[in-house]
Amino acid sequence: MTVREKISLFPHSPGVYRYYDAEGKIIYVGKAKDLHKRVAQYFVPPERLNTKTRLLVSKIADAQYSVVDSEADALLLENNLIKQYKPKYNILLKDSKTYPWICITAGEFPRVFLTRNIRRDGSRYFGPYSSVMHARTLLEMFADLYPLRTCKHSITAETILRRKIRPCLEFHIGRCKGCCVGAVSVEEYNGYISDITSLLKGGGRELIRHYKSKMEEAAAALEFEQAEQYKIKIDRLSDHYSKSVVTGMTVGDVDVFSLVIDGPEAFGNFLRVKGGAIIQSLNLGFKLNIEEEKEAVLSEFIAEIQAKTGEIASEVIVPFLPDVTLDGISFKIPVKGDKLSLLQLSDRNAREARANSLKQREHTNPDEYYRKVLSSLQQALGMKELPVHMECFDNSNIQGTNPVASCVVFRDGRPAKSDYRKFKIKTVVGANDYASMKEVVNRRYSRMLEEAPDDMPQLVVIDGGKGQLDFAYQALQELGLTERLTVIGLAKRLEEVIRVGDPYPLFIDRNSPALKVLQQIRDEAHRFGITFHRNLRSKAQIESALRAIKGVGETTERRLLMHYGSVARIAAVPEQELASFLGNAPLAANIHSSLHSITNVISSEVEKS
Repeated sequence: MTVREKISLFPHSPGVYRYYDAEGKIIYVGKAKDLHKRVAQYFVPPERLNTKTRLLVSKIADAQYSVVDSEADALLLENNLIKQYKPKYNILLKDSKTYPWICITAGEFPRVFLTRNIRRDGSRYFGPYSSVMHARTLLEMFADLYPLRTCKHSITAETILRRKIRPCLEFHIGRCKGCCVGAVSVEEYNGYISDITSLLKGGGRELIRHYKSKMEEAAAALEFEQAEQYKIKIDRLSDHYSKSVVTGMTVGDVDVFSLVIDGPEAFGNFLRVKGGAIIQSLNLGFKLNIEEEKEAVLSEFIAEIQAKTGEIASEVIVPFLPDVTLDGISFKIPVKGDKLSLLQLSDRNAREARANSLKQREHTNPDEYYRKVLSSLQQALGMKELPVHMECFDNSNIQGTNPVASCVVFRDGRPAKSDYRKFKIKTVVGANDYASMKEVVNRRYSRMLEEAPDDMPQLVVIDGGKGQLDFAYQALQELGLTERLTVIGLAKRLEEVIRVGDPYPLFIDRNSPALKVLQQIRDEAHRFGITFHRNLRSKAQIESALRAIKGVGETTERRLLMHYGSVARIAAVPEQELASFLGNAPLAANIHSSLHSITNVISSEVEKS
């Protein structure tokens, strides 16, 4: 499969895409609001690209992607991947731009400040923040709430006793308690730090309540500009504390594994989270030559990742426990919070990998793809045979007029249009869908028993609910085919599968290719039946148009149609020519005026002719 074909299958989701060269090295990482649309912009005629972009595209041998929940998450994930892989063609990011963190230093009197550099010196870091203004708003709030020091001096008990540091302006204006001169105790000062740490870990409601109080005080004092500033800060804090699985700091350093098993294959996603940010994402596919327990497959997946990355985090988030225990590693199954959100994101990536693999197979090896889809359908319906031959029935009528039915045929998962059949209802009077369904199914398979008994379908799909299904089953019972054929109903409202004798409907995964092939055959039967019904209705209207005119009998109708070919052409003939042909001027005038009044029928016929 070419890169162009591969990127055409990218989803319309926010995420990060990665380009690889022929050696398997990442050469470019980019973010996108819509992965499909963004990546497609690279694969346009070369003259529409600048020189550097053309060079990048010429080196692309493969493309991969990771989906995330939002653009902000894509931005942060892109940043972390660029730092990890240092792609050659990320020209716009060569300035080594990093996102800010709020740092709380170690020591007796810690500092709280904004930084882009993380150092392993005992300091604690919170972030990263996608918006510098957002982080600065937090620092401003902390400065308003707590008299923290802003100086860079190393303050210890010894420096305080020796009075080596003179208090600065911040002390004199009351914004700092003066820890450099011993005006605040270590216990009191670290109480401020404890509160700030708590807020940075998710205590945003207290901050918002504080700003709301300040805003109301400012508004009451008619200081509306100041009130507006507080409103802006409240909005920014509200945005920040609407949790993000990429920026949430309550998670810590963890590895996340998810697994989707699909018959003889399994698709896994691995996420590595450090400091609250996803720094690595990897999808792997496994072929299961023998049937394996999911716990064993998960263990193999973890072992493969350990071999690739060289390490596994001490805390590993999993959907279920593997069948192994590893020293120093704790496996956890989350039920709520940020860890559950991470597991759900990983599961989304695994399912995207599975869907993408199927789509690629549909293009590169359609026979294998459809065989896999039919195998999935067989498993979902509990069938004994693979449904390589499927047929679907649908009724169509309007208030009982021109009742018809359609039968469409799928072979190997694809439409076999030469085998489609259409039926006019013969024995049922009025709009009786149940009886009509029984008649059509009976007629279809009684004839097949005579002409092609070895070509019976494995699966019969009825477009409708329990009523239509029961009458179709009665027809099969009368023909003695209930043991040979599996018959189901597919209801439109909830796309539930109705089975004979089962009071509970079967719900197949809405994203499953198995359900999609059922929907496709049902929709095709509906389309085919509606088209046949419309044609019959139109023909009936046209045939009755002449006969309804006073003075036109069967003989005159036949003469006109044989000579002119259609009602539309008769209507287009000048009145004088029509009078000459009929030898009856009053009748010609009556026919001409009557046909022109049926404009919808005439215009339709002119188009067809």
